Amino acid sequence: MAKRMAKQGEARDLDARLEGVADAFEARDFEAALASADALLRDVPDSPEALHYRAAALVEVGRLEDAGKAYGAALKMAPEDLEILFGAAEFLVCRTGEDREAVEEGLEWCGRGRKLAQRDDDVELVYEFLLLEGMGLNQLGECESALKILDQALTHMPRSPDAQLERGIALFELCRFAPAQEAFERVLKDAPDEAWAHHYLGLVAERRGDAKEAKKRFSRAQALAPEELPPPVALEEAAFDRAVEDAMRALPSQVKQYMDNVTLAVEDLPSDEDLLGQQPPLSPCILGVFRGTPVGERSVMDAADHFPPSIVLYQKNLERFARTREELIEQIGITVMHEVGHLMGLDEDDLWERGLD
Repeated sequence: MAKRMAKQGEARDLDARLEGVADAFEARDFEAALASADALLRDVPDSPEALHYRAAALVEVGRLEDAGKAYGAALKMAPEDLEILFGAAEFLVCRTGEDREAVEEGLEWCGRGRKLAQRDDDVELVYEFLLLEGMGLNQLGECESALKILDQALTHMPRSPDAQLERGIALFELCRFAPAQEAFERVLKDAPDEAWAHHYLGLVAERRGDAKEAKKRFSRAQALAPEELPPPVALEEAAFDRAVEDAMRALPSQVKQYMDNVTLAVEDLPSDEDLLGQQPPLSPCILGVFRGTPVGERSVMDAADHFPPSIVLYQKNLERFARTREELIEQIGITVMHEVGHLMGLDEDDLWERGLD
C-alpha cells in the first residue's frame, strides 16, 4: 500500500512538473521551458514526455543539432508515441532548411506516424501527417506525389486553408497556373490574411503580364509577413551585369576553355518553353537554366548540337531569392556555377553534393 501511494505521488509530481514546462511553452518562455525540462530529466531520465519538451524547446532557441538528438532519444524511448513522431517529423521537414536528407528522413517518420494514426482512428493526426508529408514532397520537388497526398489530406479536412495552400504551391511548381490561381483564391476565402496565398497570386499575375495585380498582391503579402516576404533586392542593370561578369571571371581555368561558344543572357522570368521543355517541368522560381547539350555528349550527327549552348539567368527570381545586395551578388555567382555544372554534364544530385543546388 505504501509503495503504491509513493508511486502515485511520484506520478502526480511528474505530471505537475510537465505541466510547468507546458506553461512555459504557452508563455513562449522557451529558455525557461528548456531549463525545466532539463531539471526534470535529471530526476526522471526515462520520461519521453520530458525529452519531447526538451527537443521542442531546443528547436525554439535555435539549437537544432541538439534538438535532433533529443528527438532521436525520445523516439527510441517511445517509438509509437504519435505526438513525438509528429514533432520529430515536423522538425525534420520544416526546421532543417535545405537539408534534403533531413526532409527525406522526416517523410519516413510521416509515413510511419500516419499508419499509426490510422490504426488508432485519429483522424486529426492522420490529416496533420498527410499535410506535413505534402509539404516535404513539395520541398523535394516531388510535386505530383505531393498533390496526391494533399488531396488525401483534404478528404479529411476539406476546408483546410493550409492543405489548400500547399496544394496550390504544388500546382504552381508544376506550371499549372490556372488551377493554382483557383487554389490560392480558395485559400483567401477562408483565410484572407494568408500572406503566401497573396504572394503566389502575385507570381501568377506577374507571369501573365498583369503588373498592376502583381504589385498589389506582393505589397499585401509583404505587409502581412514582412520577415518571411521582404521586398526583392533590386539591382540596377549595370550592377547586375557586373556581378555576372565577375562570376564568369571566377570560373576555374579548366572550365573557361569551354565557355568560348556559350552565350550568357539575363531575362526577367523563365518562359513557358523553358519550363515545359522537360517532364516534370522546371520550377517557375528557377534562378537560371542551361540550354543545350553538355560537353562530352554532343554529336556531329545531331543537328541541334550545331547550335551554341546558352546559360540564362532570371533576374526577378534572383532578386526575390536574396535578402541583401551582398547575398544577391553571391547567389548570381552560385547560379552561374550551377548552370556551368550542367554544361559540364553534372546532374542535380551532383550539384547538390557540391553545394551548388
